[in-house]
Amino acid sequence: MKIRTGLFLLAAFLSFTTKAFAADPNFYIFLCFGQSNMDGAGKIEEQDKTVDERFQVLAAIDAPKQDRKRGTWYPAVPPLCRGTGGLSPADYFGRTMIANLPKNVRVGVINVAVPGCKIELFEKDTFKEYVKAAPPWMNGFIKGYDGDPYQHLVSMAKLAQKDGVIKGILLHQGESNPNDHEWTMKVKGIYDNLIKDLDLKADQVPLLAGETVNADQKGVCAGMNKIIAELPKALPNSYVISSAGCTCKPDHLHFDSAGYREFGKRYAEKMLTLLPGAQPAAPVK
Repeated sequence: MKIRTGLFLLAAFLSFTTKAFAADPNFYIFLCFGQSNMDGAGKIEEQDKTVDERFQVLAAIDAPKQDRKRGTWYPAVPPLCRGTGGLSPADYFGRTMIANLPKNVRVGVINVAVPGCKIELFEKDTFKEYVKAAPPWMNGFIKGYDGDPYQHLVSMAKLAQKDGVIKGILLHQGESNPNDHEWTMKVKGIYDNLIKDLDLKADQVPLLAGETVNADQKGVCAGMNKIIAELPKALPNSYVISSAGCTCKPDHLHFDSAGYREFGKRYAEKMLTLLPGAQPAAPVK
């Protein structure tokens, strides 16, 4: 009788602890990676400094100025990538998502981006050769991710999976790979590795890739958008987010704050069509 009682109590305890530490299915997590436009170059203005606490960011690196420590969740007040960054597409992606998801759903982002980098930096098997040839200023950013941005993204994502469920991947990169017709297959390789390394199902985790500054804004890398447009042919569960009309800085390379807000909203509008139970996108105040 004592043995049965003991086994019952043990089973109850294990059930309780499993539930207590189970990931919240209503915490939607999105991985963000790329180069400077994903890092964020927009000026953070007063309207950007408050955010619904349902939108969270997992600090990928320490940010002393924001009093953030890597691997910890915080309200997603920009900057979301590094302490010295600015507004990025991830900001108004998350804000638009929570505005259109049920109130019991939270959204979390993890942003790992390296200004100026080629897509090769995220290729897990060959990135070391790229790092060897990278300029010193870029190596400073890379070291922030323990010398391996891809693996750092995976490590942070695994940590996040203890709290929620990965629902999608956001990419903004391409300015450093002009005329690279292998870019789509390189992105597919990175995506396939993320799916495998994080034990995800490809048909349930779409990848959204944003265009570079558009030709209508005289984008200096606008030609890359023709290559980005080919991504869905190489990667079935991928979608291209238009940058048409998204305003940019005088360098015609980086979006400005208004451009990032609109661009992030577009990422979210597409993601919402891919998630069950989401509502039509509403304006973000």
